[in-house]
Amino acid sequence: MLDTRPLLVSTDFPAIDRAVLETLQVNLGYKCNLSCTHCHVNAGPTRSELMDRDTVDLVLEFIEQHPVRVLDVTGGAPELNPHFRYLVAQARSMEVEVIDRCNLTILGEPGFEDMAEFLAAQGVTVTASLPCYLEQNVEKQRGKGVYWESIAALKQLNSLGYGRDPDMQLNLVYNPDGLNLPPPQAALEADYKRELRDQHGIVFNSLFTITNMPISRFGGMLLAKGLFDQYMLILRDSYRQENLATVMCRNLLSIDYQGYVYDCDFNQMLGMPLIAAGRPRSHLRDLLAQDLRGNPIMIGDHCFGCTAGQGSSCGGALESEPDS
Repeated sequence: MLDTRPLLVSTDFPAIDRAVLETLQVNLGYKCNLSCTHCHVNAGPTRSELMDRDTVDLVLEFIEQHPVRVLDVTGGAPELNPHFRYLVAQARSMEVEVIDRCNLTILGEPGFEDMAEFLAAQGVTVTASLPCYLEQNVEKQRGKGVYWESIAALKQLNSLGYGRDPDMQLNLVYNPDGLNLPPPQAALEADYKRELRDQHGIVFNSLFTITNMPISRFGGMLLAKGLFDQYMLILRDSYRQENLATVMCRNLLSIDYQGYVYDCDFNQMLGMPLIAAGRPRSHLRDLLAQDLRGNPIMIGDHCFGCTAGQGSSCGGALESEPDS
């Protein structure tokens, strides 16, 4: 796979600093049962990297010592980590909101048939990837059969109260295909809700639109097709300064499966670690007693992806709709 990192590390993106930490985003490993074309983690069935129990316990120790409100668990398919249930249950016992970034199809895999019930029992927020409400578009990005497996999983989650009970949040994630930025989030959410309700009787809470980052699998595709410069021009031309105030890296720490710390998940994939107290890279154990407010954030040209148009974050658009 072609690497875009050398093209991204040098940048004229504006300098930004960290604010109060609110979210700890933990990547439990790169192993996944899918290999999606838009995946910025390059996750897949052949990946073997998984967070061990000692590092999971370190994550929990960090949460105890810092005012973390949200534990955002991701992967790969985070449920494939053998310590997933332990981490979720312990975090919930500390009254921390837990978000499971679920690819939906994992809920139907052998050995995971009771995973949806576990998530419901723990009151976990499910943020599920569904890059389109149309079968053809989903399977183009995620593989044959994935659409109907996803629909079955959503129906199962609805049957458990997700999307219906106010305390059981079910959110969907849209990623565009190709060189496009996401369309306005509110309008696309209305389309999703109408189509999934009318076609399948499915309900959910919110849709998050996320801009594809020019890194890992998607970035390699851009380079292979000679589209990298064109895509970067789209991101730069769509830059909006007002999005700087709410980019997710100001209030989030990203932890890789070995416990090393990054300003965001994208920096993790680019090997651009958080730098604090003069260390070339920081491990979570080094930050147990440290307040990172005001620490400079590692930036690169990929940061234009988070500030383009309506803005982009793991929680969707930063603005309701860009100015025309």
